[in-house]
Amino acid sequence: MYKLLIRPLLFLVDPEAIHHIAFYLLRLTLKLPGSRPLMRRLFSFQHPQLERELMGLRFKNPIGLAAGFDKDAREIDELAELGFGFLEIGTLTPQPQSGNDRPRLFRLPKDQALINRMGFNNEGVLAAVERLKKRKSDVLIGGNIGKNKMTPNERAFEDYNYCFEALYPYVDYFVVNVSSPNTPGLRQLQERDAMKELFSAVGREAGGKPVLVKMAPDLDWHAVENVLSMAESSGLAGVIATNTTTDHSAIPERFRAEGGLSGLPLRDRAMEILRFVKQRSKLPVISVGGIMSADEALRRLDAGADLVQIYSGFIYRGPTLIREILKRIPTG
Repeated sequence: MYKLLIRPLLFLVDPEAIHHIAFYLLRLTLKLPGSRPLMRRLFSFQHPQLERELMGLRFKNPIGLAAGFDKDAREIDELAELGFGFLEIGTLTPQPQSGNDRPRLFRLPKDQALINRMGFNNEGVLAAVERLKKRKSDVLIGGNIGKNKMTPNERAFEDYNYCFEALYPYVDYFVVNVSSPNTPGLRQLQERDAMKELFSAVGREAGGKPVLVKMAPDLDWHAVENVLSMAESSGLAGVIATNTTTDHSAIPERFRAEGGLSGLPLRDRAMEILRFVKQRSKLPVISVGGIMSADEALRRLDAGADLVQIYSGFIYRGPTLIREILKRIPTG
């Protein structure tokens, strides 16, 4: 029903506008009597063997929602009803920022892809904290953090530390985002010397909570090895592979726009990165990028991903994708 009826209607509206409308409709639906149990029956699937122990945390299942969908922690309780094992909020920055000019989010339906150049638009970490204080669900929450656009790279660690301190009581793990293509100069923090300083700083601030780094898919293999080496030596808990890509060669030239490409065109590169990371490191890996079907989610888990996250697949396939994946995972 989602693909044939709901998605065509949603796709008639500007992508960023419909994002907020969809959240509003979800909130409204869940206020109806009996709606929450019905939602869980439709979209959720639970089994003890779906649980995962990782980084000192217990995930009720290995399927998460990637950062960027609920940046400001507005819909945690609502999204938890859809069956996710964990949700990642952000990217959050110390100060609110409006992000890049609109339009900044584009659909490519024939390619099952999205291009975004949002630019860390968010209401600031303290606004998210106030919402986290009021949440009712017990779903695991990751806090994806970054730096404000106007903060120079040499002071980036101050922004990350500020977010760590603000979020620490309210999230279960942290993600250091140094790989978004939409904040000028951010990916320079993936260079070896910058990583060493930043990872050392965040490692000290983590206070025992798991910290992961989210890497770009556009790094060469030497650079990926550098990220892994720095993450291991700094005591980080894992890797998220990958962010969106600036390589748009997989889509028709007339549809290319500045920003990060996600969805189906990222699938093969995300798998390459996953396999490379598993060969070179023992760090836990959360695989994300191009997971548009249950088959692809199983491929990632079979290739060694400890957990997977969806984003574009959630938009193109709808919430039924979560249950489809979970029911395909062997439970003995």
